[in-house]
Amino acid sequence: MIKTKQLIAVLVVVAVVGLLYSFDIKGLVKPKGDRAVNSNPVSASSVTFNTQIASASAKASLNANLASQITSIEDEIKNASGQKKFKLQQQLLQKWDDVNQPAPAAFIAEEIALSQNSFKNWLLAGDKFTQAFTNYSDTSAIPALVSKAIFAYNKALAIDGDNFDAKTGLGVAYVTEGIHPMQGIQLLLGVVKQQPSNLKANMNLGLFSMKSGQFEKAVTRFKTVLAVQPSPEAYFYLATSYENLGAKNEALLAYTKSKELAADPGLTKYVDQKIRELNNK
Repeated sequence: MIKTKQLIAVLVVVAVVGLLYSFDIKGLVKPKGDRAVNSNPVSASSVTFNTQIASASAKASLNANLASQITSIEDEIKNASGQKKFKLQQQLLQKWDDVNQPAPAAFIAEEIALSQNSFKNWLLAGDKFTQAFTNYSDTSAIPALVSKAIFAYNKALAIDGDNFDAKTGLGVAYVTEGIHPMQGIQLLLGVVKQQPSNLKANMNLGLFSMKSGQFEKAVTRFKTVLAVQPSPEAYFYLATSYENLGAKNEALLAYTKSKELAADPGLTKYVDQKIRELNNK
């Protein structure tokens, strides 16, 4: 799914601190005036966000040489067709992946899927848009990214209606969208009913349980994830759930385990603070 270094840098630092920061969860204090990201239903029509904007924004964060290389490929694609264009699009997708820019990568993946209609291509596009709306810093772009993810996963499911990854992705997107949240939850519950140890579905059900204050359910979900694949973010979410349930010892053990697995300075500092707070209670 994600390389180890990316998992630690992105999922632990961004998803743990960023995503949980957006939740009203005890132990993660938000400054007054801040609002949770995606707390309201979103509409794709509320923002204009496309491949050109995503590319320009991403290139602004790169060094001049890398940005120039990407622009060169983009220019070649404009004048290419057929198999040559397809190969250039794949090359550009890889470039965006190499510099960890899921938003422009998602738009290129969508273009590939539109020209090369296959389940694999549509699932990839959906997953890229999910990565983008999960981590994109400009929240005004999230509605468009979520809408694109929903479109891609529905296209994938039109080809293979039984695929768990596509159902899970669509479920997460529906909940994030906020317009059809229960439809999204039902999709995720359907996945775990048929495949009880599904990592993605259980992880996201755990997160949504935390957001709704159902911490006992969250604990069950994260334990299922950890039984299959121990990870620093799953232990962190488990620890936070235990903390909210008042299970101090279990929270301390889970926080410590998350720190041990991540070996990430940012997470270590945050977890050490949480451990000190718990020990002083």
